[in-house]
Amino acid sequence: MSTYEDILYDVTNGVARVTINRPDRMNALRPNSYEELIDALDQAAWDEQVGVIVLTGAGDRAFCIGGDNAQGKSERRGRGIIGVPVEYIHSLIRDAPKPVIARVNGYAIGGGNVLATLCDLTIAAESAQFGQVGPKVGSVDPGYGTAYLARVVGEKKAREMWYLCRRYTATEAVAMGLANVCVPDEQLDEEVQKWCDELMERSPTALAIAKRSFNADTEHLRGVALAGFQTVGLYYNTDEAKEMGAAFKERRKPNVRGD
Repeated sequence: MSTYEDILYDVTNGVARVTINRPDRMNALRPNSYEELIDALDQAAWDEQVGVIVLTGAGDRAFCIGGDNAQGKSERRGRGIIGVPVEYIHSLIRDAPKPVIARVNGYAIGGGNVLATLCDLTIAAESAQFGQVGPKVGSVDPGYGTAYLARVVGEKKAREMWYLCRRYTATEAVAMGLANVCVPDEQLDEEVQKWCDELMERSPTALAIAKRSFNADTEHLRGVALAGFQTVGLYYNTDEAKEMGAAFKERRKPNVRGD
């Protein structure tokens, strides 16, 4: 895939920058976006001239807010267990034999928060906000987005994030271990470049071995995620999930308990 519609791809001085380029949709991912991300991440992962991958979103409003729900979740018919290949992207970020940095500008919500969590390093602007929304909209990430998040921020905090669907500032994200550092918005690119420059001076083989070693501790979550997505695919077709999604869009309280 040589040209992209939904993302931007650039390699400069050994750094591959993959930018979700749908700022008018808060960088939400539609089916084509997933396919293009897979292509770009795979290309960057195995390009020997690339030492670091930076994942970010276009504009200053959002890093990514997850899937674009313009099409109902139960109507998705593309590849991937739930109709979009979320699991492929998660695996690519983990399997790339080099560091992947999340450059978080604005909202990292839902599936966007999962992407930032999965990246090896997360650098956030002060205006960034993190959070999950699944139980508010009739969705859930049953693998890395939940179980791996608990490894990153701790069980209690992970459950709080998922159960209550609150938003967290960049400062709070750093405090809980969800982000590495928070900088003023105008210094975000400078800080990301600083980290990239340092990483480019490290042994690529040593970095790859270290990443594989870190991942080994949670590799079983890949199977948990695949089994969980199979269940979520069934959940999307339930009246409950559809009602949660409809209530969120209509800005009303959901009716899922027989009220």
